Order: sequence, then C-alpha cells, then structure tokens
Amino acid sequence: MWAVSTVTMLVLAGLLPDFRLQSDSGDSATRIAVTAAAGAGVFGLLSSLVWPLLVRALLLVPALVLGLLVFFLNGSLLLIALRLNPSGHGEAAPETAVVVAAVMSAVASATGGALAVRDDDAYRRRLYRLADRRRRRSGGQPGPSTHGAVFLQLDGVGHDVLREAIGKGLMPTAARWLGGTRSTHRLTPWRTDWSSQTGASQLGILHGTNHDVPAFRWYEKDTQEVMVCNRPTSAAELQRRAVARTGDGGLLTVDGASRGNLFSGGADELALVLSVAARRGRDNRSRAGYFAYFSDPANAVRTAMSFVAEVFRETGQSIWARIEQRRPRVKRGGLYPFIRAFATVVERDVVVAAVIGDMLAGRNAVYADLVAYDEVAHHSGPRSRDAEKILERLDRSLALIEKVAEHAPRPYRIVVLSDHGQSPGETFLTRYGLSLGNLVRAGCGLPVPRRARHTHSGAEARTAVRAALRRPVEEREERRGPSGRRSEPLVLASGNLGLVSFPDVPHRMSREEIDRRHPALLSTLANHPGVGFLLVRSEGHGGLVLGAHGVEVPVDRLDDEHPGPLADFGPGAADAVRRTHSFLHAADIMVNSWYDPAEGEVLAFEEQIGSHGGLGGAQGRPFLLSPVALSTPVGTDTELAGTDTELAGTDTELADSDTELVGADAELVGAERVHDVLRRWLRECDGPQVPLPARPDEQAA
Repeated sequence: MWAVSTVTMLVLAGLLPDFRLQSDSGDSATRIAVTAAAGAGVFGLLSSLVWPLLVRALLLVPALVLGLLVFFLNGSLLLIALRLNPSGHGEAAPETAVVVAAVMSAVASATGGALAVRDDDAYRRRLYRLADRRRRRSGGQPGPSTHGAVFLQLDGVGHDVLREAIGKGLMPTAARWLGGTRSTHRLTPWRTDWSSQTGASQLGILHGTNHDVPAFRWYEKDTQEVMVCNRPTSAAELQRRAVARTGDGGLLTVDGASRGNLFSGGADELALVLSVAARRGRDNRSRAGYFAYFSDPANAVRTAMSFVAEVFRETGQSIWARIEQRRPRVKRGGLYPFIRAFATVVERDVVVAAVIGDMLAGRNAVYADLVAYDEVAHHSGPRSRDAEKILERLDRSLALIEKVAEHAPRPYRIVVLSDHGQSPGETFLTRYGLSLGNLVRAGCGLPVPRRARHTHSGAEARTAVRAALRRPVEEREERRGPSGRRSEPLVLASGNLGLVSFPDVPHRMSREEIDRRHPALLSTLANHPGVGFLLVRSEGHGGLVLGAHGVEVPVDRLDDEHPGPLADFGPGAADAVRRTHSFLHAADIMVNSWYDPAEGEVLAFEEQIGSHGGLGGAQGRPFLLSPVALSTPVGTDTELAGTDTELAGTDTELADSDTELVGADAELVGAERVHDVLRRWLRECDGPQVPLPARPDEQAA
C-alpha cells in the first residue's frame, strides 16, 4: 500500500502544477522519489493515527455533512504530511491537496480491496486477511458450531417486483438461490396490516407488536402530539410501548445487532438506529456504525465520491424524465438528490460494512434495513428503470454478504425480507387539483385556496365538493379570518392513507358528532371519486365503514364474503380495518384512497408516484426469501407443532404460540406473525432461547 501511494504521489506531482515534490532549484530523480516515499509514509501514518480520532469527534455531525468534510479533512492531513516530510521539499496548494489526497485514498481503496459493495479478487483477499485476523485474536478457538442468522430487509420491495426483477435477470444472486431443483431458498409472500409502512411493519417484526400504530404519522389527542415513525423521539416512544406490551426486549436480545433500522430489536450492537438517535453524549450509539466505516479514509473518500456521482445521476434522470414528459411524475429537486444519495450510497455502504463486521465477529443475529429502493421508487415509480438499477445494486450486496458467510467463524443462514411493497399511481393532488387537506376544508365549509382551481383535472374535484355542499366555494370565504372559528381539522397523510382529527375534541369523535358539527364533511369525502372508503366510530354501531352513494356497513358485519365498500381491496381488508378500529389512537376519520384492482394503482395523498401506507395493491404484499433448511413460514398445524416440539422439547408455550400462527394452507398475515416466524427460525438456528427483558435505558426511553 505504501508503494502504491508513493507511485500515485509521483504521478500526480507530474500532472498537477500546484503539487511539487522538489525544491525550486530542482532535485535528482532519487531525491524526488525519496520525498514522495516519505510523504506517502507520513500521510499513511497520519491517516492511521489521526483520522479515527477526527471521525470519532465528528460522530454527532450529520452523515451528509461528514461525507462532504471527508475531502477537506483528507486534504488537511496531506498538507500536514508534506510539512512534516523530512526532506522539506513537498508543497501543494490547499485545493490541490484535497484532490491529491482523494486520489491517493481512492487508488489505495481500489488496489487494497477495502470494504466496498462489490465483488472482485481484491476483496476476496481482504476477506481472507480479516478472517485470519479474527482467528488470531480468538487464540485459534473455533467459532460456534450453531448457525447465526442474518435478516436483510429490502425496504419497499414488493413480492411481485422481486419476482419480475428475477425474471428480467436484474437479480442473479436471488435467482440462483431460487433456481430449480437445487434451490437453497424459498419465496413466500405475506400480507401487511392496514398501515403498510416501515414503522408499523418493522416495529411488529422486531418487537412482536405494532398495536396502536394506525399510520406513518398520526395525532394523539391525549398527549396533543403528532407521532411520526421516522422521528427519533416518536420511534423511541413506540419502541418503549412495544417493550411494555410484550414484556421482552425484542428479536435481537441474544447477541444481536441492529443496523439501519427504526428500532433496535433489543440489540446491543447498534448503527444508524433511529430509536436511539435522540440520545446525547457518550451513551448515544446511533452513529457508532459511522466510526467503524469512516475510520478508514479510503472508505470515506470512495463513499463521498460515490455520493457526489449519485447526486449528478439523480439530477440527470430527473431532467430526462421531464424531457420525455413521463406521467405520472413528481418534483425531484431541492434536497431530494442529496437524500437519495444518502439512502443509496452512504446508508448502503455503512450498513453492509456493519453486517460484514457482525458476521466476521460471529454474532448470533443481525437485522439490517437497506432503504435504497424505497426512496427511489417513491419518486421514480416502483417499476421504473431508476428503481431497477437500485435492485441490481442490492443484489450485488446480497452476493457480497453471501461471500462473507464463507469466511465467517460460524455458519450463517441468510433471510431476505421486505416490510411492505409499493403501489403505483399519480397523486391525489395531480389528478383532482386539490389536496386531501383542502377537500376536508371544503367539506367543513372552510376557505379553499384559489390555486386549487387551476390545477389540471380540478374541475372533477370541484364538482364533487359543490354537490356535497350544495353551494360553490366562495372567494369571500378565502379571505375570512380565523376569529370566532372552532379548531380546524388536522389532516395527515401516510401514502394513500389519510387521517383527519379534530384537536379541540379530547376523544375520538363519533360519526354523529361529526355530522352535527360539519354536516357535509363525511358525504363530501365518501362520494369523492378519489376516495375508496372511510372508517369512523358510530355511537350505534361501533366501527362504521362508509362508501360512495350512502353505503354504510358496521365493521363487525364485514368479511371476505360480504366486503361492502372494501370489495376492491382484496381478502383480509375487513380484518385489517377492524383491527385498526380497535386502536386507541385511530383518527376521527380514517380515509383510504381509491384503488384500481385492474391496474394496481392508488392515489397517494403525498407527493409520491410509488406509495404505501394504506390498503390497495402491491404495497400490502411484501415477501420472505428464506433458506429451505429452515421450516416453512406457513404450513399445516401438524408441521409447525412438530417442528417446535423437536426444537423446544417441553416448552409447550412456544409450541402453542407457533401452532396458532397459521392453519392449514393459511397465508402469513401481519408483521406480528412475521416476528413469530423469525423467532422460530432463531430457535432452529441456535436452539431454544428465552427472550431477554429490555435494558433499563430502553424501558426509560
């Protein structure tokens, strides 16, 4: 590595006029070579000693900022190295030092095979060295003979999207796992709850319950706060509630690691875990994974360069989409290119590197979330070429992790799963010319901004509003001030699921109370062509599902044979709605968008052309890709009971819980049931385990 850096420095000195390795009067070739060798040696020494200290000091800096600082910090180390060079002849302009340091680190990375999301001979040699180093540190002691488990979550990848990607040859690793009679894995779809989004699914998968999580964001009247699943304080509170409800710390309490997730799962090893991101000081471990990855400047420079390239790639793809006038389309400017680059480059590199470290350390269970596809599909579409490119990269990550398993100190079983899918379709605002919030305002007789009238297709929405109100939306209403008016409704969106709450009413309002306050509101919403159905509480019937043309069905009377307004939403919709109705924090009005079963399209209440969060289409059909060596996720009661009897012996409580999981030929329904399956697989890998209680810091979070 030192020789490579020396040669690189000599080449750059010949190419860059502001970078010199000789004195003004000139030096011999030998003297220049010695200067380069000394400079490269000092730079390497500083990188090894000083760089980890700099990264540790910057752990609380946002990752996007840290990625940009990489170049300047590396250049500063090179300037110091030139000053400390014994020959005293090295010199470089500050901006040139940044370039030279970046190129030297990139070349070192390419030739040395530092951790990267790729598959080449250099990386294979790197794995052998790391594995040998681990064995020496352990004194030659063999690793555990039992299997460890790696759970890789491909965020937002639906079952059908995965199958199509395999069929197109985009994911050769997954295709090989599923290939013919020699397949090593099986593919199983499962069905989400009504709230088909990462917060509800991952909380259920990692902690065994997602009770009282009605959406991605919702208003809680008892605390007067808006809960948002990807907000650190909300994630910490949701995890605390789940631990209190189940009584154990989570899926990963036994020597587990949680990487890139919203929740910890009870793991001790954490990196990029949102539920601990709100903690401060030395106890904050949410950015610990950054240190392990960015402590190597070669990793840092390569990731930073890839980050910049991804920003330009997204910008170009966005411009090309506008040139081709693709429909549907949403705005992709502002900070989005940087957010996408973080999800597809920084988060991927750090999480994959952390998983590799966990496997080489022989940890028992690892759960990691790769969010790249979900982020891109929201803005480019679930089946767009942009999203397909991301699937190709994710498959390379699977291949890399599979290769690492060959060098790990214990055997591993790799399970790939998703938390939800995505359903395509244009936005509610694009199609009808006003947002759900403005439709609710119109139904309440509140002013609606005039610009809603000028968006294309707005006439259809205005007609529906006026028909419900029996009067036009007057311009004078738009100028009316807030004085003397009761609290306005709070409208929140989670994909194609909308939640309407009245903050000034301390309890969940009934249908009768809503009608007395706003007589036109429920009919305005239920009869709008972009709305599929509503869920409200009725004083006489309990939960009540409202549809167009005055259809009203109590939730207790809904089932798959008599679905009422839920007919287009497929089997299980009635159970999902009925369960959400039982939640304490269900909104006053739950609004699910229209769904076209023929095209699989929904209408997002957010600015997304690939969305998830409610009922309708591929968003509610994720997958499990599991080794055939593990028991089937779903099967007959006899098979499951037999499996657990063999594994758990007299632990009849565990056997009973899994027997209740599914019946004969049943479908796997709900994130909580997926948790049961993963816990069963951990028992199969490592023998019976007793869930551990949560740590005191998690209980108090």
